[in-house]
Amino acid sequence: MDTDQHVVRRSLPYSRSLIALAAGAFGLLIYAVIWSNHQNQLPQLLDVQSATAAALGSTGALLARGQYARAVRPIIGWVGRVTADAAPAGQMAWICYVVNGAQDSCTVAAAEYQLVFADENDPSSSGRWTSMAEVASAMESRGLTRRSDFHLNLIGSGRPIAPDGRLFVGWFTEAAMAEIRNVYVRLRVVDRVGDTHERVLVLLRGAERHPTHPDIHLS
Repeated sequence: MDTDQHVVRRSLPYSRSLIALAAGAFGLLIYAVIWSNHQNQLPQLLDVQSATAAALGSTGALLARGQYARAVRPIIGWVGRVTADAAPAGQMAWICYVVNGAQDSCTVAAAEYQLVFADENDPSSSGRWTSMAEVASAMESRGLTRRSDFHLNLIGSGRPIAPDGRLFVGWFTEAAMAEIRNVYVRLRVVDRVGDTHERVLVLLRGAERHPTHPDIHLS
């Protein structure tokens, strides 16, 4: 399964409109060059100098938009550690957070889940994505208790992730990790320029499935 971050949708008014503008400007430039060689046969729309200025201006706007989009794009990742203050009765649990390592905030557009039990094969990228509630119900069907053996945080649309901030995703005790092979979260976020980014988080990658001591809390 591809877990790299990638852009799934560019902002329509601030991306495609600039591409269309640049394409139109280059079309006018080509027409102006053709007209300069056939002045008696074609109507004039723009002279070559004006068409060149329009092409350069639209190209500059397109490049500036791309540079700014790169500067404000989120850097989505996830971290996990063993904690003793999440699950009840002092149980050790593996707790997971989404982190945004960028210098600008982003907004959650959607969060979808995929659950694989220990007695199942790991899914391919064509696996079915579902809601957090359905995943939690599937865990409960295996005898696990919500807020005792596991907890998944509801990540609603519109929730911001601050720059250098983190977002709690969930925690899993040893009993839960014995039943679960992995939990995948497909997270989509929208940045300041309206581009939509997606990354698949593998919550139990590297998890300590038989924890005995909590990890040092790192900020």
